[in-house]
Amino acid sequence: MNAQEPRLPRAHGEPVLSANMRTTAEDFLVEELSGFEPSGSGEHLLLTIEKRGVNTAFAARRIAEWAGVGEVAIGYAGLKDRNAVTRQRFSVHLPKRVAPDLATLATGEDGGERLRVLDNAWHSRKLPRGALAGNRFVLVLREVAGERGAIESRLQAIAAHGVPNYFGEQRFGREGDNVANALAMFAGRRVRREQRTLLISAARSELFNRALAARVESGSWNQAMDGEVWLLDGSRSVFGPEPFSDELAQRLAAFDIHPSGALWGKGDLRSQGAAAAVELAAMSDEDAVALRAGLEAEGLKQERRALRLKPADLTWQWLDGDVLQLAFSLPPGTYATVVLAELGDVLALGRGG
Repeated sequence: MNAQEPRLPRAHGEPVLSANMRTTAEDFLVEELSGFEPSGSGEHLLLTIEKRGVNTAFAARRIAEWAGVGEVAIGYAGLKDRNAVTRQRFSVHLPKRVAPDLATLATGEDGGERLRVLDNAWHSRKLPRGALAGNRFVLVLREVAGERGAIESRLQAIAAHGVPNYFGEQRFGREGDNVANALAMFAGRRVRREQRTLLISAARSELFNRALAARVESGSWNQAMDGEVWLLDGSRSVFGPEPFSDELAQRLAAFDIHPSGALWGKGDLRSQGAAAAVELAAMSDEDAVALRAGLEAEGLKQERRALRLKPADLTWQWLDGDVLQLAFSLPPGTYATVVLAELGDVLALGRGG
C-alpha cells in the first residue's frame, strides 16, 4: 500500500522517487522520545522495551503474564507497529514493589519476534496514553528509483518547509474502510465499544484531511488566510482569528505557530472568513455532512490541529546506489508516512497492527 492515499495532493510537486519500505523489520526503527524522567520511587515499574515483530498490544499482554498481573495494570504511551523494530516504555503496577527476574521477560531471537528490556526504573504513576515527547524514526528505503539530485532537492524542501500534516493511512483501517464503517455506525449500525472509538477517530481524520487537501491545492496550507486560527507549535494552544501582522509573519516563518484546521465536533467553527469558507466547502458533500452530524451526536467538541508538520533533525544518506536511509523526529500524533508521501510512491512491503 502506498504511503499516502492518491487523492491527497502533495505540497512539493510530483513524485521524485519510487521505493520499497519495510523489506525487513530493521528498515523501520522507531524510538519513543520520553516526555518525563522517572521519579525513582513508587509502585509502577517503568520498562523500556525493544521489540521486533510484535505490536504494542501483544507486548503488553506478554509483560502482564510475566508480572502475574492483569492487563489493566500495564500502561503505555502510544501504539507501535508489528513490522518494525521499536523502542517504547511500558509501566507495570506492582504494589509490593517486587518484580520477577527481568531476564525472564526477554523473548525471541534475532531475525524473528523479539522482546528485550533496555532499561527499568520505578515511577509514581501509571504511564498514560500520550505521555511522550514524540518519536524518532530511522527508515531505510530500498530499490529507490529516481534522479538523485531531484530526491535530495525534495528532501531539502521538506526540511525547510515541512509537509502537510495529514492523518496517515493507519487511521483508516487495514482495508481503508473505517470511514464507510463510521457512516454505517452513525446511521444506526451497532459496533463494539473499542471499534466505536476507532471509527470516530477515522471520521474526524477524514474531515480534517479533506480540508487540508483543499488548502494544499490552493497553496495556502502553510500560509495565512483571512480568518485564520493559529496553533502554537508543540502544544494544543490556539488563538485568533486576528489581523495578520509582521509579528505573526515572523512567528509563522520561524515555525513557532501554524495554520490550523478543524477537528470536527459540536459548537461553532472557530475559523472565520476565507479560512472557514475553505473548511466548510471541503466538508459539504453528503458523506461529509453525515460524518459531521455523527461526530456532533457523539458529543465531541470543536478542536484544532496544525496544518503543517516539520520533521525535526531530518538527515539522509545513501547506503548504496538504490538504498536511502532517512532519520527524523516527529511530535506525537503525526505520521512518518506523510513525510515519505512527499517524496513519492513508497510501497510498504510489510505492515503490522
